[in-house]
Amino acid sequence: MNTFTKSLLAAGVAIAAVSPIAAAPAAAQVVKGIGVVSLPAVVANSNAYKTAEQQRPVTYKAQYDQAEARRNAIAAQIQPLITKFNADRQANANNPALANQAQAIQQIQQSGQQELQQLVQPIALSQAYVTEQIEDKLDAAVQNAAKRKNIQLILDPTQGAVLYADAAYNITQDVLNELNTLLPSAQLVPPQGWQPRQIREQQAAAAAATGTQPTAPATNPPAATGR
Repeated sequence: MNTFTKSLLAAGVAIAAVSPIAAAPAAAQVVKGIGVVSLPAVVANSNAYKTAEQQRPVTYKAQYDQAEARRNAIAAQIQPLITKFNADRQANANNPALANQAQAIQQIQQSGQQELQQLVQPIALSQAYVTEQIEDKLDAAVQNAAKRKNIQLILDPTQGAVLYADAAYNITQDVLNELNTLLPSAQLVPPQGWQPRQIREQQAAAAAATGTQPTAPATNPPAATGR
């Protein structure tokens, strides 16, 4: 994925997911060769992303249920302590035992948060794996859409580069169509030992700095299919 694609994705998929893709008016008069695209919107509206979002709660139901049960258990453990802390503070705000009570509550919360993160780690890896498969096809989708519409300049509204653009310039739907063709669906479950791109790059940089050989990362299969 090149620098152009990374900069467009910086705005985040979550924001784009709530933004509809505007269609260009058929009779609009526009300057040829210029287009505007929101890649976060393309990712969030792609068939591969939406299908994975629907499949994940089913595939990872055990992890979701386990995390929810543990979250409820932690809340049940903490609530009596909070109730006692509030009552003791109301009775005597200068009670030296309050500091120890607050520390105990904080420790349980921090420990619980770490435990929950471990429980949902497979879900987070799945989300990163699907997004990375989509990102790997974005450059080709942009280039294909630009060629089909004879566009030489693409502007980025998510980075503040465009103050206003008529809907006729918006090629987000065109890029989305190309992406859906290139990647109809994505694999939901990452292979054993797979790590997100950022972690792989950090490991490679650390290995280069120390002169060691990094472990070969798991790669995406040539043809990804949802499951």
